Amino acid sequence: MCVQFSIQRSFQQLELTEILGIQYSDVDYGASLGFATVGANNGHNGTSGEPFYQAPEVLEDFVYRSVHTGITVGKQLTKQFYDEGFGKSYYLGCSTGGRQGMKLAQDFPDEIDGIVAGAPAINFVGLLSWSAHFYPITGPVGSATFLTVDEWSLVHDEILRQCDGLDGAEDGIIEDTDLCHPDATTLLCNFGSAANASSCLTAQQVNTVHEVFSPFLSSNGSLIYPRMQPGSENFAAPVMYNGQPFQYSKDWWRYVVYNDPTWNATTWTVKDAEIALRQNPYNIATWNADLTPLRDAGAKLLTYHGLQDQLISSDNSKLYYHRLLKTMGIESSELDEFYRFFTVSGMAHCSGGDGAYGIGNQAESESSAQPEDNVLMAMVQWVEDGVAPETIRGAKFAGEAGAGSGVEYYRKHCRYPRTNVFKGAGEYTDEASWECVLP
Repeated sequence: MCVQFSIQRSFQQLELTEILGIQYSDVDYGASLGFATVGANNGHNGTSGEPFYQAPEVLEDFVYRSVHTGITVGKQLTKQFYDEGFGKSYYLGCSTGGRQGMKLAQDFPDEIDGIVAGAPAINFVGLLSWSAHFYPITGPVGSATFLTVDEWSLVHDEILRQCDGLDGAEDGIIEDTDLCHPDATTLLCNFGSAANASSCLTAQQVNTVHEVFSPFLSSNGSLIYPRMQPGSENFAAPVMYNGQPFQYSKDWWRYVVYNDPTWNATTWTVKDAEIALRQNPYNIATWNADLTPLRDAGAKLLTYHGLQDQLISSDNSKLYYHRLLKTMGIESSELDEFYRFFTVSGMAHCSGGDGAYGIGNQAESESSAQPEDNVLMAMVQWVEDGVAPETIRGAKFAGEAGAGSGVEYYRKHCRYPRTNVFKGAGEYTDEASWECVLP
């Protein structure tokens, strides 16, 4: 018998029901696949960061102790309940759940045989700093630098015009965001255009767009966090560029960094980011780039990241991949033996999006329990049969109901650093018309 541990998906989810506590839908999903499954709420109600206020024990739970304890207790309970105990143990999580999976890989490599960590919130304090830095760029609603949701939709359409065809097919999906460096000056209003023109932007708004797609740097020019990947505008605009300080970044400075619930988030600057980065309580950054202990333990790690992620830039997962190569002094082929990373085009934050995001990382995105179509079962096959996944097959669902809508088409997502290229034969909806190539 196997054991799977599924922790709450995110400290930064949009839906209130998704962050109140234990992710029961994920627990149910694991059980439906035949796993003995345990979930946890990270030691606090996830609707705000207020439980961290003057409570370092709650923060420690959030950083690592809850997931570590949950695994220990889950194994004990499974042994007591089932005469045969369990054979292998697995972890599945996304966002903050992804960060926790990476924390297991980095600090507790002997506890889990296979870890699936989606859109991991690693470089955590850098991430919250990056999320906070959008408000100073856009300003409040109505300011000259602010763009409405409709104006961001205009930007999105222009980005697709510039970048969609770079993979060989114009299908509304950017397969390789590394090739996309959008120039928003093409949207600049002509002299004399109406100030509220719906088809163009002011010079100040164009500058806002360029700043949003620039890496976030410290006051001395060092990298704090990579750029937002282009293509996510329609998902990010209502949350990240809405003219308000980002809620969870605000909470971090109020209840952790400064221990001051009255701190005014509208005053945030890069200096506040630098103060927070120096703290890094309980090593919440989860940014250790030496996975030698995981490799030596014989465990496997699989990460995936949506290329339309509106909350955690997929560029950060790419950065971590390259940091691993450099720190460990190995080639991609050696890293592939125990760690594989997949970019998922058309996937927003952990689920949803414009493309084939259905990879079976949760019930609402499951098209099949076969390893080819299901990222969790692909991990099981890797651990138990020694068959490592070369691609992760995603389903593009026909409607907003996800897996309940039926499948419109499938697309195989590539193992990084390979990217998908349209071969020019057949329709873009035909998965056989795509191939994974090295850039």
